Amino acid sequence: MIMESKRKKESPSSAGSTQFPDEVLERVLAFLTSHKDRSSVSLVCKDWYNAERWSRTHVFIGNCYSVSPEILARRFPNIRSVTLKGKPRFSDFNLVPQNWGADIHAWLVPFADKYPFLEELRLKRMTVSDESLEYLAANFQNFKVLSLLSCDGFSTDGLAAIATHSKNLTELDIQENGVEDRSGSWLSCFPESFTSLEVLNFASMSAEVNFDALERLVCRCKSLKVLKVNKSISLEQLQKLLTRAPQLVELGTGSFSQELTTRQYAELESAFNNCKNIHTLSGLWEATALYLPVLYPACANLTFLNLSYTALQGGDLAKLLVHCPRLQRLWVLDTVEDKGLEAVGSYCPLLEELRVFPADPFDEEIIHGVTEEGFVAVSFGCRRLHYVLYFCRQMTNAAVATIVQNCPDFTHFRLCIMNPGQPDYLTNEPMDEAFGAVVKTCTKLQRLSVSGLLTDLTFEYIGKYAKNLETLSVAFAGSSGRGMECVLGGCPKLRKLEIRDCPFGNEALLSGLEKYESMRSLWMSACNVTMNGCRQLARKMPRLNVEVMKEDGSDDSQADKVYVYRTVAGPRRDAPPSVLTL
Repeated sequence: MIMESKRKKESPSSAGSTQFPDEVLERVLAFLTSHKDRSSVSLVCKDWYNAERWSRTHVFIGNCYSVSPEILARRFPNIRSVTLKGKPRFSDFNLVPQNWGADIHAWLVPFADKYPFLEELRLKRMTVSDESLEYLAANFQNFKVLSLLSCDGFSTDGLAAIATHSKNLTELDIQENGVEDRSGSWLSCFPESFTSLEVLNFASMSAEVNFDALERLVCRCKSLKVLKVNKSISLEQLQKLLTRAPQLVELGTGSFSQELTTRQYAELESAFNNCKNIHTLSGLWEATALYLPVLYPACANLTFLNLSYTALQGGDLAKLLVHCPRLQRLWVLDTVEDKGLEAVGSYCPLLEELRVFPADPFDEEIIHGVTEEGFVAVSFGCRRLHYVLYFCRQMTNAAVATIVQNCPDFTHFRLCIMNPGQPDYLTNEPMDEAFGAVVKTCTKLQRLSVSGLLTDLTFEYIGKYAKNLETLSVAFAGSSGRGMECVLGGCPKLRKLEIRDCPFGNEALLSGLEKYESMRSLWMSACNVTMNGCRQLARKMPRLNVEVMKEDGSDDSQADKVYVYRTVAGPRRDAPPSVLTL
């Protein structure tokens, strides 16, 4: 209906016939949760634009430099929830300077003025200082939700400030951050009267916490639904927490390897047996086959099992999966080998997402791992599979063709052959036909990561067939710049293009002038792009920010790392000397 209305050209008669009172229209728009739908609504006519403007309470910003907080506040005056991303994804691989930017404080100060009733802040790859967390806790009285994913710059002192002053906090989610531990007692800063917490996740923090304070907090918060603790929590302590909170629906355990007496084992098993509602299970650090059976009573309703911190063998995984008939998402390490993936195909018919991570990605002499055989076995048994991230050391064109024939509904296909430039190990041919099969067969594909020995033919296939592709990641691939030109000339919905260590140069970079303004970002590192090429792009596309990150001692004429993104805020003012804005 929305898109039908959008297609009609507004005229006096049509505008008059579709008039609604503002209150009615805003109530209708409140039922739209999709950002894309709301954006479409705002384009119908001026009345709908204004109604969407005033009724929007949540905003997602995929790049913190694509817009300024002042522009945001003028566009949407009633925001209560903000999701904000900062640094490029390649910061996860140490390819972005430490002081690159993305400081949240530049947003918090105007938010305090324009959005004093802000309730929710979800940050990814942002720099967050203790001062910023203290400012957040002091200036937003109704604040309820803080999620920090892959952020840096803060310590347990900042978390203590949040715990002390955020009286209405319902969610504290700390994931994969570099947190400096200055005190393990930050959990004791929650007031004894505090009872509102529904989500608590500090699984990625390395330091010990005050268990007595944690136990009291869990006991007080009767609405707690998600609890993910870190490695310092023992099995005995976990049993006490589960006894206090049998209502949990998501659980992240601590260490799973301590020695238990017969009585302790029975108590832990009983605690899991009483947790009837758990649908997500993670943690399980250093889990051994000896204690996995205590999980069986809680596995019946599991839909997500994250074993990415557990070096399980295939046989142990098989014994666990027998008890997980409803599993939809599974993350494992490659220590499960093909035998473990065969068990996935046998016992997980409802599986929709599979991620297989390398236990040791830098050990080239590794003897365990997964191959194309395990992937094929999964595809035969899990026909609903639509998301895969698969790290392996060998693959074949025929295997990939079989996989996508069995599972044609892939939306995310991320195949990472860890040896750069690895061909089909049986035929010694490039892997072009593998990814050709993916884009030809999987018409719903939105995200693709390619790897192995690839020629320009792969990118011809992608440009021609990947009509719904939004994100493409490329490394160590391509014969010439023509490959990038094929992608930019096709892929009408492309929003993010990430390239490293490829033979793409200025001509390829400049072939995307018509595409870049509709994309969120372009990343190129260790390619054949020069400073002159970047300057040409900046001159021809003034509404793009073209940033070049220079390395010490590098050739002045070469653009080592290029980050291009669209913005309505203009060039940023906080770039460090190592980042040149052209």
